[in-house]
Amino acid sequence: MFSKHYIHPFKEPMLSLSNAPHNGGLFKANGFFFMHVHKNYSGNYKEDCLRFERQNKLKNFVGFMTAADILKVLAHAKSGRVEAFVTAGITNPAIAGDEPPPWKPGTINIVIIVHEGLTVGALANIIMTATEAKTYTLLKLGYNATGTTSDGIGVFAYEGSEEWAGTATEIGISIGRAVRKALKESLVKWEKIKD
Repeated sequence: MFSKHYIHPFKEPMLSLSNAPHNGGLFKANGFFFMHVHKNYSGNYKEDCLRFERQNKLKNFVGFMTAADILKVLAHAKSGRVEAFVTAGITNPAIAGDEPPPWKPGTINIVIIVHEGLTVGALANIIMTATEAKTYTLLKLGYNATGTTSDGIGVFAYEGSEEWAGTATEIGISIGRAVRKALKESLVKWEKIKD
């Protein structure tokens, strides 16, 4: 569903692990959204995300925020039973462990959906695998950064018994491929429209 924002409902609830500003942490989600905010946004994100959810008649969605033009930078990639959705803006690149640069709005949001039954531990493993893929993609594209200072990530799967999603697994390989493809596509789009 496209407008100024992006809303993605699931056919059935999925287990979620994320650092999302809305319903982050471990959560049972009916879907997720990317909510567009002004580049100088300084509002109450908890109240604003809740209002967005209610205005759009959503319930139990995980919500991310971005100042990037969602319609122009959103990228989607599939690999095996994995889907990745990415919105990228990298005006505030950073390297983990270095002093952050002066703050500017810019976020890489990554959502990964795995159409398999996974444990919570496997969800954490997905975050690791996706972060490795994100960092590799940024460095390969010439960005001297491991991410931005405000990156968001959310992983979704059905509850099940699969325990691993690292780079040696079929799921992990699919995660890496989907994240790399979607992030590259989103960054190429962003480079064309950045100020």
